[in-house]
Amino acid sequence: MNQTESKYILEMHHISKSFGGVSALQDVSFKCSPGTVHALVGENGAGKSTLIKILSGALKADSGEIIFKGKNHSSFSTLEKH
Repeated sequence: MNQTESKYILEMHHISKSFGGVSALQDVSFKCSPGTVHALVGENGAGKSTLIKILSGALKADSGEIIFKGKNHSSFSTLEKH
């Protein structure tokens, strides 16, 4: 692995999302290495579904970046998922 490659397959940096005046996610970051399994847990209203919807392309983050397999994505589109 050279210096520009990351050891992570997925990185989410400083993701924020609001609905109206209600903040659903505020400055959320997450990293996942290849071959690992993670569980996303939290109370009702913690933003779990919102984060996954941003990752899947169903919602667009207000701010932040997603890096998947070394490529930066502001959001994922339906075409990229197929």
